[in-house]
Amino acid sequence: MHLSPGNVTSLRATTPLLLTRLADTRIGFAASAVREIVRSVAIAPLSSAPAVIEGAINLRGSVIPVVDVRGRLGMPERPNTPDQFLVILETSDRHIAVRVDDVEDVVEVVTADVETPAALSPALEQLAGVAATADGALVIYDADAFLTQAERAVLDERGMVLA
Repeated sequence: MHLSPGNVTSLRATTPLLLTRLADTRIGFAASAVREIVRSVAIAPLSSAPAVIEGAINLRGSVIPVVDVRGRLGMPERPNTPDQFLVILETSDRHIAVRVDDVEDVVEVVTADVETPAALSPALEQLAGVAATADGALVIYDADAFLTQAERAVLDERGMVLA
């Protein structure tokens, strides 16, 4: 098969991402990791939990830790309100929830256009990358890399792992 320049662009790999917002920051989550999206509910505090854990919710009988994405990314706190959303994500070893201000859409991002976190800053190791889109920069969150091993160990002790 012969490829001409006109049909090469149609073969570019893309990644489907759930597009969300935290204040004015656009955050993307791998669509394959998203289990569901629910309106924000009361978040129960967890004593002795790592600072990155905002608390936990009860989702149909399962206790799901809520990760404080704002805190991890150095953004100002925002009180939990019913107009926000909880994105339930499946990591390699547990479900986690992240509270976001808005859920926008599922978008396809050209994989080659994603800058790796190491190329931007070592402080961004919890991110899968950053992509330049027509609407501005899109931060892509890596659910598996967000929690440190110590934070995972605390959640393991509390039984917050995939069953």
